Amino acid sequence: MTASKQKIFSSIEVADTQLIKDVLVPKTVAFRQIVVTGPPCSGKSTLVEKLGGWPEEGYIDLASKRWWQSRIFTFRPREIHFGFPFIGFEQSHAVFDREWLRDPTDIEFSRIELPPGKRGIFSIDWRNRYAFDFQLLPAEQIYSIIQQRNKRGTHPIDAELTLDRIQRAVMVYAQLALHFHNNAMLVYFRDRFDGNPKTIVLSDSADAA
Repeated sequence: MTASKQKIFSSIEVADTQLIKDVLVPKTVAFRQIVVTGPPCSGKSTLVEKLGGWPEEGYIDLASKRWWQSRIFTFRPREIHFGFPFIGFEQSHAVFDREWLRDPTDIEFSRIELPPGKRGIFSIDWRNRYAFDFQLLPAEQIYSIIQQRNKRGTHPIDAELTLDRIQRAVMVYAQLALHFHNNAMLVYFRDRFDGNPKTIVLSDSADAA
């Protein structure tokens, strides 16, 4: 991946926030809008638990038709793992799939399906239906957590997750956050555990979409 270690946007903390179950979220975001996502071991499950959200993880293929209408989104807040359409791969992959880890490529943004906005008085504004809370912790911190988890042997893939691979995974989710933001979807992120929500204010490099 050509941009695996490159910062791709600037950000500021959200100024107007509210507490939901002792978790700071933007004041414009409602409890049932929240969808938590991010790379492995970035605190998604912990955040959903604090919010009192749905305990089971979900998986969404971003290249699938009308993924935003999936039953997986019925219960929110919820943790979601995304499948990405990567260049050179016919099928989408999660960032922890071995196929992509062993031959990583960039996201093929043209294959990502985007929800429609409001088209009429009775239509659903899908781009504002969900608020995506991205967990974008530093790769070094995530890698340390994964090393500790690897000692317990609960996730065999942990042995293959090097710091470089974690950096790539974090970058993939950062690129998705920017892509959603640039397409008028509700996006905010956190870069530390229990961190204040931040919002994207300026792209430092061009979105590949």
